[in-house]
Amino acid sequence: MTSTEVANKLPKDFIWGFATASFQIEGSANVDGRGKSIWDDFSKQPGKTMDGRDGDVATDSYRLWKEDIALLAQYGVKSYRFSLSWSRIIPLGGRNDPVNPRGIAFYSNFINALLEHGIIPFVTLYHWDLPQALHDKYGGWLNKDEIVQDYIRYAKVCFQAFGDRVKHWLTMNEPWCISILGYGRGVFAPGRSSDRGRSPEGNSSTEPWIVGHSVILSHAYAVKLYREEFKAAQGGQVGITLNGDWAMPYNDSPQNVEAAQHALDVAIGWFADPIYLGHYPGYMKQMLRERLPEFTPEELKVVKGSSDFYGMNTYTTNLCRDGGDDEFQGLVEYTFIRPDGTQLGTQAHCAWLQDYPQGFRHLLNYIWKRYKLPIYVTENGFAVKDEHSKPIEEALQDDDRVNYFKGITASLKAAVLEDGVDVRAYFPWSFLDNFEWADGYVTRFGVTYVDYETQQRYPKESAKFLVKWFGDNIDADDRKSQ
Repeated sequence: MTSTEVANKLPKDFIWGFATASFQIEGSANVDGRGKSIWDDFSKQPGKTMDGRDGDVATDSYRLWKEDIALLAQYGVKSYRFSLSWSRIIPLGGRNDPVNPRGIAFYSNFINALLEHGIIPFVTLYHWDLPQALHDKYGGWLNKDEIVQDYIRYAKVCFQAFGDRVKHWLTMNEPWCISILGYGRGVFAPGRSSDRGRSPEGNSSTEPWIVGHSVILSHAYAVKLYREEFKAAQGGQVGITLNGDWAMPYNDSPQNVEAAQHALDVAIGWFADPIYLGHYPGYMKQMLRERLPEFTPEELKVVKGSSDFYGMNTYTTNLCRDGGDDEFQGLVEYTFIRPDGTQLGTQAHCAWLQDYPQGFRHLLNYIWKRYKLPIYVTENGFAVKDEHSKPIEEALQDDDRVNYFKGITASLKAAVLEDGVDVRAYFPWSFLDNFEWADGYVTRFGVTYVDYETQQRYPKESAKFLVKWFGDNIDADDRKSQ
C-alpha cells in the first residue's frame, strides 16, 4: 500500500454503522411490563399518521432482535446506534417509580450480543418516546422542575445498568423536533399546538421554547451526573445529538446571506450555542424576547460544556430567503428552487428533503469551526420517492439512495482529509425501514427493506454500497505487512 493510499483513507478508529430508534422498530408495546409512551396513543388517533397505522408491531425488533444483530454482523458494521425505551425501563417514568427488571434484562442481553459480535453499542437515552404517565401527571417537558429530576433518575438507572459496557451515550435525539414538532406544529406526540383543528390545547408561541429549555437542562444535568458519578469508573463519553440542515443563501443579497445565518441560529444554534458556547443565539433573543426562557447563572455553569462531542443529524440543504412569518425557521423562507428555476437536487419521498451533498461538507466545516469539538454524524439518509408502492425487487434497486450516499461519503471524506474537520463517526439512517412517525410506514428510510406482512429483511443496494465503501475507505492499519 502506498503512502498516498493510506493518506486517502479515514483513520482506522473511525466508527460507522447504522441507526434506529426504539419506538420505530421494537413493537411489543404491551409486552414484559412496558408502560405507554406519548407515541402509543397519539399514533392511534385518526389522522395523526399518514396511513393510519401505529407502532404496536413496527419491525417487530423486540422479538426479532437476534436476527437484527445477525444482519448487522453480516454487514460488518463497527457500531450500532439504537435508543432505549424509557417506559420499558421505568414504565411510569418518574423518579420514585419502580424500575422494570424485564426491560433492563432485554437491553442488557441486546448489548451483550452486540459486543459478542464485535459491534460497539452507541446508545440514545431519549428518542422522543416520553412515558405517557409523566405527560399526564405534570405536562412532561413543559414542567422543567419535575422533568429534569425524572430524566436524571432515568439516566442514572441506565448508566448503572449498562455503563460498564456502553461507552458512547447520547442524552437526547433532536431537541428541535421534540420542541417544534411536538409543541409547535403539533404533528408529533404529544401533538400540542395553537392550531385548534389539530389540538384542543397548546400554545405554539410559547411552549416550544419552554420545552427546548427543559430538554437542554435535562441533558446537562444528566451529563453532570455521569461525569461526577460514572465517568471515572466507566470511561465513556456522553453528548447530545442535534438536527439541523445546511442553510444556503438564495442568492448573494446581504438580506439572504443574513437570512441563512438566522436559519442556522434557530435550527442549530438554539441548542448548540448554550451547550457549547454558553448562551442562546443573539438572534433568538431578539426574535422571541421574553418568550425565550433564561438560564440562571448556576444552570448555565452546568449547561456550558455539557457535551463531549458534537452529535449531528442532517439530511438536506435549504435555500434561504429573507421573510416569512415562521418563527420555527427563524422568519426565513425555505425553498429548493434556485433563482434560475432549477431544483437543488433529487427529490425524496418527503417534501422537506432533496439530495445536495455539497451542503453536507459545508455544514461539517461550519460546525467544526464554530463549536470546535469532534463531530459524530449520528443520522443522515434519504427516502426514495414512492418506494412503498414498488415491488420488492424494484425497491431493492434504490438508485436515488445510492446516489445520495455516494455524494455524502465523498463529501465526508473531503471534509476530513482536505478540510481537516475532525469527524469520528457516521451512522446512516436507517438500518431498517420502520415506523416513520407521522408518516407511518409510507416513507422508507431503510438501507434494509422490510416486508411488513412477513417481517422479512432484504438488503437494498444502498446497504451494499455503504458496506463496501467503508470497507474500502477506512484504514485497516495493515501497513506493516505491506
